Amino acid sequence: MDKPFRGLTTEELMDLAIKMAGQTQFPADSRIYVPGKNIKKTLFGIDIGVAELHVGKQIGVDCVVAHHPDPSVLTFPDVLDLHVPLAVKNGVPENEARAAVDAMKERNAFVRHSANYDHAPSFARLLNMPFMNIHNPLDEIGRQRMQQAVDTHCSHGSTVADVVDALYTLPEFTQAPTSIEVRIGKLDNPAGKTVVVHGAGTNGGAALARLYYNHGVDTVIYIHISYGEFLKLKEEFPLGKNLIISGHIVSDAVGINPYIERLESMGIEVVRVSGL
Repeated sequence: MDKPFRGLTTEELMDLAIKMAGQTQFPADSRIYVPGKNIKKTLFGIDIGVAELHVGKQIGVDCVVAHHPDPSVLTFPDVLDLHVPLAVKNGVPENEARAAVDAMKERNAFVRHSANYDHAPSFARLLNMPFMNIHNPLDEIGRQRMQQAVDTHCSHGSTVADVVDALYTLPEFTQAPTSIEVRIGKLDNPAGKTVVVHGAGTNGGAALARLYYNHGVDTVIYIHISYGEFLKLKEEFPLGKNLIISGHIVSDAVGINPYIERLESMGIEVVRVSGL
């Protein structure tokens, strides 16, 4: 007779995501705030705060899982280092990538330093609710799926429209209320070398996109970009380069859904909220 499913621990939930992403190290932008075990039912959302923790308690889940990190994750700037190997892999000199990333890390560290570092986690402890967030491993899964879609469906001579169509082969994009947007360039532009720049904490803004453009990449895919950073790039690269914005929440779901499907295949009930 098969043994009844004992559930997973919070550590096992994290380890599974890391392994699925092909990684080996605990991600700097993820954390187990309140550990738990015998987890058979979770509340899973992209953004989780105190209210969602209370809802989890009300509906009787064993753990609440967020995607985005709580402000208490003071090590978040370190995950931005992952932009460096991705940029180098795609032709950007390491010293230039490092300089851009170090500036990003410094700005982000100022934000983290002023954040309330024990707001939601303190309520999770008060509610005795296991609580964690899994960010980078799931974003890396999403980056891999998006890049694979582009590489599979596009080739030499493909246009930006072909790249957009390739992304739409992923069901998350066809079901999303947002659309994939071409912010710089035109649909009939040659796509050239196309890179999904994702899975390193947040987008690289104008500084990193500029480096990609200057070193042989013709089309950059970000999942989001601020209006100010967009304006900088638009002014500098009015012709010949392309910036595709796939959409923040839907792109997060591209990485999260395979993980949730794996949990469900193991017997864990997942209540999807907040963008999922």
